[in-house]
Amino acid sequence: MISLITEEMMVPSEPGIDIFVRNKRPTNLAKYTPERTLLFVHGSTYPAHTGFDIPLGGQSWMESIASRGYDIYCLDVRGYGRSTRPKAMDEPPQSNPPVARTPDAVKDITAVLNFILKRRGIARLNLLGWSWGCTLMATTAVQNPDKVARLMLYAPGWLRTAPSLLAAGPGPLGAYRTVTREQAKARWMNGVPEHKQATLIPPGWFEQWADATWATDPVGAKQNPPVVRAPNGTVQDTQEFWTSGKTMYDPAKITVPTLIVIGEWDKDTPPYMAQAIFPLLVNSSGKRLVMLAEGTHHMMLEKNREALFRAVQAFLDEGIE
Repeated sequence: MISLITEEMMVPSEPGIDIFVRNKRPTNLAKYTPERTLLFVHGSTYPAHTGFDIPLGGQSWMESIASRGYDIYCLDVRGYGRSTRPKAMDEPPQSNPPVARTPDAVKDITAVLNFILKRRGIARLNLLGWSWGCTLMATTAVQNPDKVARLMLYAPGWLRTAPSLLAAGPGPLGAYRTVTREQAKARWMNGVPEHKQATLIPPGWFEQWADATWATDPVGAKQNPPVVRAPNGTVQDTQEFWTSGKTMYDPAKITVPTLIVIGEWDKDTPPYMAQAIFPLLVNSSGKRLVMLAEGTHHMMLEKNREALFRAVQAFLDEGIE
């Protein structure tokens, strides 16, 4: 097995906001190139490092790509994981409006993007977003067309014709929401045929992911039952845009090669959303839409995750001359 280096760092986004970044790469990697550099970002509820870098079955997705000679990064947007949590998250949720809106998150990603380019002496890199992260990475690509080599959208959201699974409850939308393990598991299994549910996630994998994820929120861990606090900026965005017929970015402004990949059982961002985005990528210099069998919104943590890994890896490898 290839030996990998792991480095962790905090990158300033704006005064008072530091972004947690993890890097994995082969120990003997001597040359850094745009084509072999990749930045991951997470979705609406959970941090990046516990999803993309959780060693299920002995290896994480980041490790899988890094072992092929890539320089891999992931980041947690403000309010998530090990990044700075806005002060509003230390108060009762109803005391403040939603935090970590999409423009704030894009600011965090752009800061990390520029940090990596400078650190490695390269002009561009690859971007991969999951769920809300697809909106974030697509927006980043539109705003920084010369700094992106390839764009990967895993389970992207788009204009909604079905209710969001991120139920906010009655009353004004607060700064953040809380999620228990039981709620997470129920949302995960939504849409999976009953006779397939028992085998979708290999034994121990959900617990391994949940242990790592819930441990990132020491305040939430003290509640009974333990919770993860998730910023509500993305919920506010969904209400103002995606369920109101307004988009947050224009796919026609994306000029780089773009991969869209979706699981057939995804109820968070159903396949119709990916199918709606694809024809709008009229200026992408090479686009692909892949639907994978027997996968949900969390396919990267399921038994069929290798199919997702292969689809993304094939797209990445095409960019290497």
